[in-house]
Formats: sequence, C-alpha cells, structure tokens
Amino acid sequence: MADDGRLAAGGESAGELVKGLRENYYSGRTKTYKWRAAQLKGILKMIDEKEEEIMAALFEDLSKPKLESFAHEISLARSACVLALKELHRWMKPEKVSSMLSVFPSSAEIVTEPLGLVLVISAWNYPFLLAIDPVIGAISAGNTVVLKPSEISPSTSALFARLLPDYVDGSCIKVVEGSIPETTALLEQKWDKILYTGNARVGRIIMSAAAKYLTPVILELGGKCPVVVDSDVNLNVTSKRIAVGKWGSNNGQACIAPDYIITTKSFAPKLAEALKITLEKFYGEDPLKSEDLARVVNSNHFARLTKLLDDEKLSGKIVHGGMKDEKNLKIAPTLLLDVPHDSLIMEEEIFGPLLPIITVDNIEKCFDLINSKPKPLAAYLFTKNKKLEEKFVKDVSSGGMLINDTALHFANPNFPFGGVGESGMGSYHAKFSFDAFSHKKAVLHRSFAGEVSARYPPYTTKKQKFLRALLTGNIIGLILALFGWPKS
Repeated sequence: MADDGRLAAGGESAGELVKGLRENYYSGRTKTYKWRAAQLKGILKMIDEKEEEIMAALFEDLSKPKLESFAHEISLARSACVLALKELHRWMKPEKVSSMLSVFPSSAEIVTEPLGLVLVISAWNYPFLLAIDPVIGAISAGNTVVLKPSEISPSTSALFARLLPDYVDGSCIKVVEGSIPETTALLEQKWDKILYTGNARVGRIIMSAAAKYLTPVILELGGKCPVVVDSDVNLNVTSKRIAVGKWGSNNGQACIAPDYIITTKSFAPKLAEALKITLEKFYGEDPLKSEDLARVVNSNHFARLTKLLDDEKLSGKIVHGGMKDEKNLKIAPTLLLDVPHDSLIMEEEIFGPLLPIITVDNIEKCFDLINSKPKPLAAYLFTKNKKLEEKFVKDVSSGGMLINDTALHFANPNFPFGGVGESGMGSYHAKFSFDAFSHKKAVLHRSFAGEVSARYPPYTTKKQKFLRALLTGNIIGLILALFGWPKS
C-alpha cells in the first residue's frame, strides 16, 4: 500500500475503489443473466487457456504436484463454473410459494436478488480454488466483487491480478494484492458481505471490522479434524485413505486434513505399522526427495511445525518420519504414537505433515475426547459397526463428516461447505454459494379487488368475529360471521 493510502492495484484508495464498484452495481448491469453468464464464461476460458500458468504458480508457492493442482484446485474450479452456467437460469428464477386465505386474492413469490458489493479474502493453502470458487458464487448471484488473494502465496496472487482483468468485467470485478495494510484498508469500507478463509484469530478481526456496518460474514476457518479408527476396519484401505487425506492434501496444509487419530491402545500399533508401510509406498524411503509432496509454505510455518515436533512431551513418540530440510522447507510425513493430551501438538491445529495418534481404552471414549475440543471443520470415522456410525453422526458436531474415507466430501457440489462454532460460520459451494451471496426477498402481489372492510377500523363485534375466523382458518366460523350469526 502506498504511503498516501492508495492501493497498489490501479492507484485507487480503498474508498475510491468501493465507491466505483457500488456505482457500477447500482447501474444494474451485474443483475442481468447476460452479464453473469459472460463473467462465468470468461473465468472458464481463463482456466482452460491458462492451466499451465496456474499450475506453475501453485508450484512456485507450494511445490504442489501437478496432479494435486489439477485434481484439488483447477478441476474443482472448472466444475464450479460449468455447474453455475448450467443452473444459473434456474437459480435466478423466482420461487412461487403459496399465499394465504387472509390476503385472497393474491400471489406470492420469493425473489432472489444480489446483496451488492462482496469482499473475498482467500487463503494460501489452496490459493487458486479458495479464491476463485467464492468469486464464482458472488458473480453468479449478480454482485460486484473484490478479491484479496493471500500474500503468503504471492505467485498465485500475482497471477490473479495479471490474468483476471483480461477475462472478466474489470469495472465490477477487482483484484487487490497486498498484505495487512491493504486488507485493513479494505475492511474499513462498507461491504454487503465478506467471505474470509483462514484462521480463527484473523476471523475475529474480520468479524470486528464487519460489525461496524452490520455486514454479514462467512468464515471458513478450520480446527483439529479427528479421525476415529475402529479395530474392525480393512487396514490396507484405511491407511491409504487416511494417508492421502493427510499428506496428499497439500502435505497436511489443508483445513479438512486429518489432524489427529483416535484408536484403541491394542489396535494403535497395527494401525501405525499399516500407515508406515503405506507412506513408504507413496513417498519412498526418503520422502524429502519425493516430488509428490508439497513443501511447507514458508519459514515461519516451518519454525512453527518444528516447535511442535521438538516438544519434550513428544520424546520417543515418533514412530515414522521426523526428518526435516529447512533449506527446502520440507518435513517428512511424521507419525507419532500414544501422544499425551496436554502436548503442544494437541493444543492447536497442526496444518502440516505431522499426525499424532491418541489411544483410548475403548473406542466409545472418542466422543468425550472430540467433544471436549472446539467443533472441527470435518470429522472422520472408519468402522464397520453401524451402531458406532449412527452414534458418531448423531453425537459429533462438525462442519462436515465422512465415514470410511477422508476429505472427499469437499468435492461434492451438492454439499454445503462450512464450519460450525470455532471452525466457521456460513457455507458455500455451487447453489450454496449462489444463496450465500443473495438475499431472498419475499414479494406479495395483490390486485385492487378483494377488499375486506373488516380489516379497517372501527372494529365492530361483527368485524372481530370475521377476522378471528379468517386468521385462524375457521371456514365455518367465517361463513357464519359473514351472515352475522350468532346475533350479538
């Protein structure tokens, strides 16, 4: 941000930027199907034409393997665009609802309208998808949008600033690069909705800023996502699905990555051994040299993860991995067995390639442990026991849940994606994104016919009887009141 308070993008101040976007919104053009569809087609074209550049930026920011870049970011963003274009007419169509006898004759509908001006503050771990997916939803709903990409993923941030204006209406969709000063300047403005993806500490700052204007917010945060593993599972399948959900998701730097495992004392060694075998198959004997693992995003996060691993309470607990390469910001997939509940690694979200295993005497003890912590963004259970599965679904509160796998629920466009409690508020994805950035307006249509004098003073006994019967749906009483019976 310049010394005179101007944003780097276009040399405007945050106030000037918002003023221009609001004027463009009130011109009405973003509300049309034609405009919305044109922007979505532009984003789709950008994804198709610039796929290699997107992958290159993701590799520069995170050393993200191409397969992960395509499967976890590019393909999901593309699918969101395709679905929005396919369904937009239907989403925009007013919803007819039934009216009431008391307002006969009339018709009623719910009209979906855009909120206005939306701010999207995205995260660094999936810097392409978590930026463009909510923007797709905001555009579909007919809003003007400011995207603030994360400065921690500078290559992807710069990519958006360079590419997006070539494919969308730059007078209504803006990208603002920068860090804390730029974000602070943006948060001082009046928005009609803010979506933030990140951690709870910054989430509280976002909420405080939004409170000034009573701006609604969507907060996609995170938390410690538990994986409960029963002893009746297929160990080979279970270990692969846990491993790919943890280390195949940005090397653990994902808000829905498994954060810790809960299993029984007797079963834990078997599970740990199965995970070790799987990890060696996936990433080799020297995982620091594997091209299939993303690196830790920066030196600050590397130091944070190192501090967790160096906790004296974890002495002797590492059963696999633990190797580090500070120069290349690589930490090997690391398993820790029978980790103390009061260790540092159990006090905060790990967001990295470390996976502690907590042991309990019997698997039902998992409920007390999970429910003693803030509600997670995702919770996972591996079991063949239907009663345990039913209890898990009923008694564990989380943003989302998956039985016998990890992370895949994020890719289902028919699911809302969001947290609960400290893992976030609000949700988005596909139609849920459209709804998140829309207002549902109730509209009642009446003609000048059907005038009912009982509605107006003076309220005689006859009018009161008529209105009471009308408002309670008492048809017989209504007829009797019309004919003045019983007599006063």
